[in-house]
Amino acid sequence: MPHNNTFNHGEVAAYGDYFRVSPSGGSAVNYLGLGGRVGFNVFRYGALEAEMNYDFERNNTTISTNGTGTTTTFTARIRPITGLFGPKFQIGSTGPVRAFVEGKAGFIEFSTNCNAPAGSGSCFANSIGGFGGNSTHFAAFPGGGIEFFAGPIGLRMEAGDEIWVNNGAYNNLRVTFGPSIRF
Repeated sequence: MPHNNTFNHGEVAAYGDYFRVSPSGGSAVNYLGLGGRVGFNVFRYGALEAEMNYDFERNNTTISTNGTGTTTTFTARIRPITGLFGPKFQIGSTGPVRAFVEGKAGFIEFSTNCNAPAGSGSCFANSIGGFGGNSTHFAAFPGGGIEFFAGPIGLRMEAGDEIWVNNGAYNNLRVTFGPSIRF
């Protein structure tokens, strides 16, 4: 039987990601994606982690009416990419079941593919304005979760509030689930 600290140096993981975005002035959009993370323990109950995830494109439709009563519909395929870094603190155990809290900071980038009418020049401004435009923003992720391990192989579940900042803070639910390997 390996010593308790044999698999307590670091962790690599892949995960599935559910991200519920609530843009300003619009209804919530649910994204699914994939990601990966790596963490290195800096002491028995704490690690530094870096993670990045890619959420698959979703359509976002915006209907705009100008002062003359002309209505225009814009549809853009929006895709967020997130990169975060920060500490994870275990609560209590170093055994096979671990609860943890974490606080990470980094970026979220929204990019689009747009099918606005040719020459309109207003696709990005009108269709993704609620997301803060086609750009990169500061993001923070306070959250927590639980890990289950059998030797070096485990499963990790976490949930939290992914907040991005662009002329105010936007709070969004994020949940991840996937396998981990400790070393």
